[in-house]
Amino acid sequence: MKINREWHLENKMPKKPTFEQRVAWHLEHEKNCKCRPIPEKLLEEMANKKAKPNND
Repeated sequence: MKINREWHLENKMPKKPTFEQRVAWHLEHEKNCKCRPIPEKLLEEMANKKAKPNND
């Protein structure tokens, strides 16, 4: 798969990102560059967080 080098240079993953930052980065990455899929571990975390009820 071809990398979108420009996008990667302009959109660095923050150091020590929060879960929300990781999700946002990977979703934007998926839209702008198809060099690799969203990591399986992150997909599992996303599914687990959606399945848990809000404790408001």
